[in-house]
Parts: sequence; C-alpha cells; structure tokens
Amino acid sequence: MLIHVVESGDTITSIANEYGISPERIIIENELPNPEDLVVGQSIAIVIPDVVHTVVEGDTLYSIAEQYDVDPNQILQNNPVIAETEFLVPGQTLVISYRRDNLSAGEKLGSIIVNGYAYPFIDRTVLRKTLPYLTYLSLFTYGFTPAGDLVPIDDAELIELAKSYGVQPIMVLAPMDEEMAFSNEIAHQMFINPEGQARLIDNILATIQEKGYAGIDIDFEFVLPEDRQNFATFIQNVKNKLEPAGFIVMVALAPKTSGEMAGVLYEAHDYPVIGGIADLVLLMTYEWGYTYGPPMATAPLNNVRRVLEYGVSVINPDIILMGIPNYAYDWPLPFVRGETAAESISNQEAIERAALHNVIIEFDEPAQAPFYRYTNDAGVEHVVWFDDARSMNAKVRLINELGLTGMGVWQIMNFFPQMWIVIRELYNIEKVPE
Repeated sequence: MLIHVVESGDTITSIANEYGISPERIIIENELPNPEDLVVGQSIAIVIPDVVHTVVEGDTLYSIAEQYDVDPNQILQNNPVIAETEFLVPGQTLVISYRRDNLSAGEKLGSIIVNGYAYPFIDRTVLRKTLPYLTYLSLFTYGFTPAGDLVPIDDAELIELAKSYGVQPIMVLAPMDEEMAFSNEIAHQMFINPEGQARLIDNILATIQEKGYAGIDIDFEFVLPEDRQNFATFIQNVKNKLEPAGFIVMVALAPKTSGEMAGVLYEAHDYPVIGGIADLVLLMTYEWGYTYGPPMATAPLNNVRRVLEYGVSVINPDIILMGIPNYAYDWPLPFVRGETAAESISNQEAIERAALHNVIIEFDEPAQAPFYRYTNDAGVEHVVWFDDARSMNAKVRLINELGLTGMGVWQIMNFFPQMWIVIRELYNIEKVPE
C-alpha cells in the first residue's frame, strides 16, 4: 500500500499513470467522491492488484475462492462492491490478491481482532461491506433498569447477518436514560441493589444464550467516582456468570493517561483492576475533538499514544483493543464554548465538502490528522477535522508497535474505504470459530 497525497496539477489519470494502474481501480478502491475534482492535500490509497479474476456465468464466491485456494472472506475484503450488488455479475473483475513487494504493501504485521459497533438501524449494504473486516460486531445497545430488567433492541436480523459472514455478535450493555444518554444514576441504583443486579446478570446470560451472542460488551460511561469498586465488582459478577458458559466479557474504558486522572469520566475506570477481570478491554482513544469542544483532531496520534502507553503499563496488551473513530467534525467559527456545536459527518463527506469549496487540505504532523477551512454561502467560516489513509496508517500501526490484540471501531454506520484498505493491507483479521 502506498499513500499518494494530491498535489497541484494532479488528475486521476496522471496519478494512475504514475503507479501503473487504471484510474477506475483507484476510484473503486477509494470510493472517491470527487474523481474529477481532486483536492490538493487529499490522500489516496494506492493498492496494486496482483491476481485478478473475471467472473463468468456460473461462478460463485466459493467456487472462485476454491479455484485460487484463498479464503472467500479475502475476496470479500478485496471487493466490497460484491456487497452492493449481492451477486456476481459476468464480466465483473475481482481482485484475488494484491502485490506485496516494495512498491506496494510489503509483509503484513500480523493478525488482529477487529470489533465494530453498530446501531440496529445501520444501512444493510454498509453492514455487508463492513462485515468481512470484522471479528466481532457489537450491537449498541441494551439498556436496563435498576431492578434488573433488560431494555432490548431489534437485533435478530443483524445477529443472523453477522454470523453468515463468520462474525461473532456481541451484546452491548449500557446504562441509558429515556433520551439515550448515559445515566450514572441508573448504574448506581443497580450497583447498590444486590437482588436487581443478580436478576440483571441472569437476564444477560439468558439473552446471550437465546439470541446467539458470543458475549457482552460493558459500556458504562460517567460512572460515579464513589462507584469505582461497585463497578469492578459488577464486572467480576458478570464474568463469574458468563465464563463457565463460554462467553466473553469486554469492557469499554475511558481514555486515561494515568491512574490519578480526576473527573467523572475517568475515576471509576480502574485500568489495572478491570484489566485483570475482563477478557478484552477497549480503550476509547478518541473524542479529544468533540461536538461541544474546541476544534481539533478527534483522535490525535500524540494523545492516542499516551493513553495506549499507560494502558499497556497496567493491563496485559494481549487483551487491549485500541479505539478507532469513524467520523469527522465540522465546526463553525469562531468557537464559543457553551454555544458552538460541531456537526458530525463521515470522512467521505469531509472530502466532498473540501471539493465543493475548492480548499486545500492541510495536515497536522503531531496529531497526524488532516483538516481544512472553508467559508459557506452565508459567509460563515468553518474548520473540518477528519481522518484519511495517512492518519489511519499512523494510528493502526500502534497496534503492532505496542503489542495490542487489535482495535474497535466506533462506529461502522458509514463505510470508510481508506480505513479498511489500511487495515486489510497491514494486518490479517482474525475470525473466531463458533
């Protein structure tokens, strides 16, 4: 994999000629929203096909995989377009494998676990395109009452679809109020109600068994500092119930850089204690740039590294998943705390807006993140921070550098081609047998 950064005068044809591939291949791989109007500073992932197959009448995914002695999932990863049509078309060209020499990807760095979060209303085509890259699909989210009743979601179709792609579904549990906001009061009332907690855990196990989940992801945010021990005890109680039945327990943790961090987001998330209980922990290394905060990268590399380095110092890296954001923010300027709210957009939409306003994309080196400014039709200045192939490449290489077990993507509601190209080219993605 090479990453080409568009310069003044570049066209899709000139870039294709430079690397000896077709313009159509670059457009397809990157799902470029602006092939005729490239933006200076825009990154383009270049992957060079090695073995290709032209579909003929009677071909199936499995017959093609058998013909080339590859896993069918490899063909799906290399050709997301299959998920868009849901069937093979005679004459269609499929990439079986890519070059892995010095001009392209080089050797892969190893195998990783990839978890992706999705809401039940995810576009099914987006989901089918994404599932080949996942080990686990975490379905957000089951709620609960302090008395131990679960608040379910419509998850049957997604569970079935995940399993058809060899992806294990994970039940997400979070203390949410009626407005779908995290409620530390709901969590607290459950923690101090032994009967309700026991009933909740029984209901979790029964639901996992009934629905066919592989385990649970405990996503408790803004837990009261005084509930630090109660939270750890709850996780241990869940583990005691689920482990004998063969189910995993994953816990999402706030992005801490030390054990002494103050604040309701951090204090109850005891890294060493929870890391000693859970099967997997997701370190939520994102949201430095957020809806109501000042404009900056959502997951600046320098901050991400600090969180992960603290994480591996107190938790076995073999169970750590690095959080990866899959969204961008557009802030109107000037920023006024308490008033300004950023708009959440996809990384693909960030490129579309850059092309629409004919701007230059800049790149922040310490954060390893792209950004640009534009002025809308009303004369309001905006700044957009987003992710591209360069920023994703920098982030996901930390998995190998720090010996982590993998990554978790919040969230997969939009398909981000460059992220999946980077992951696919750097790592093999593990699948867990049922």
